[in-house]
Amino acid sequence: MTAPTLSAVVPDPSWRELRQQVRTFLDGELAARRFEPGIDGWLTGWSDTFSRSLAEQGWVGMTIPRQYGGHGRSHFERFVVTEELLIAGAPVAAHWIADRQVAPSLLRYGTEEQKKELLPAIAAAECTFAIGMSEPDSGSDLASVRTRAVPVDGGWLLNGTKVWTSGAHGATKILVLARTSGNHGDRHRGLSQLIVDLRAPGIEIVPIESLDGGHHFNEVVFTDCLVPTENLLGSEGQGWKQVTEELGFERSGPERFLSAALVVRLLIEHVARGEISPEPVLGQFLARLHGLHQMSLSVAAALDRGENADAAAAMVKMLGTATEGDLVQTADYLTATLSGPLRDAVTWATVQRPGFTLRGGTNEVLAGVIARGLGLR
Repeated sequence: MTAPTLSAVVPDPSWRELRQQVRTFLDGELAARRFEPGIDGWLTGWSDTFSRSLAEQGWVGMTIPRQYGGHGRSHFERFVVTEELLIAGAPVAAHWIADRQVAPSLLRYGTEEQKKELLPAIAAAECTFAIGMSEPDSGSDLASVRTRAVPVDGGWLLNGTKVWTSGAHGATKILVLARTSGNHGDRHRGLSQLIVDLRAPGIEIVPIESLDGGHHFNEVVFTDCLVPTENLLGSEGQGWKQVTEELGFERSGPERFLSAALVVRLLIEHVARGEISPEPVLGQFLARLHGLHQMSLSVAAALDRGENADAAAAMVKMLGTATEGDLVQTADYLTATLSGPLRDAVTWATVQRPGFTLRGGTNEVLAGVIARGLGLR
């Protein structure tokens, strides 16, 4: 594994125009009260209606080629749009996973029939996905997959349990990593990815509620669920390779350091009004966020070139979520005596904070990915 060169990206003048278009649209949506800004909107803010309105603007499926119902735009343009949505705290969870990582996997490994069926629906925000990777008692050891798919007439018989499946209660499909050959001890060998209809028989979705009563995680149990043969993504036994490439898209985006962007925006507004003293630490956070913006943009460039970005994406994720955690802790201290929207946002971010460093891989796992990518292990 070789880490890509994270060279500086020179902004295109058209990005500024696109950024302003997104801001104008979001201002209009806020004025019409079509959404309330939130924390972790890409994970907790599920709104089919809002995602479809974005699709009508051409801001879902941006990097999907036009021949498959997308818009044929660059990863950079998608980056601009996603940053603005995150900064606004928009509810984008409904289309996020399908657009971020399922669509690129389909483009790389999907059959022509899968592409023609699923990609236009993803670009229209009509086909939504959950990801079935993590399992009970496995922690961050993704390779310890126990979910098994046995070949039968007409397809695969799927049995097992996935956990922490964000949005499975609202999604139409789930991309499942399952063992299709070999034994549990084979680790990376014998794993495959299956596209599963969440409305199929043999599937139970069990809500996992957060301490604040919120519900975006689920446990998904498969019991003799028949998955059609044509729903195998890529090659049988190549699931580990496919998943690790997919994680490059999952770990490197601006959501890895802008989940609590609403807190930053409200803090700046309070400082501008003189309601909070301009602590030097706030400037330090803005500098860290700018550096992460540049790193994430460089990974987008590597992905745009078709390069392997595993190690670089892991760096963005590890540094980004650490910054988010530090930011929320500092904001909690600065706003302890306040009330109102800023304090509410900080409280919300504090509840979400434990998940920042867990989803997409713990820091310990990511450190191993980085070390291997740099040839240190």
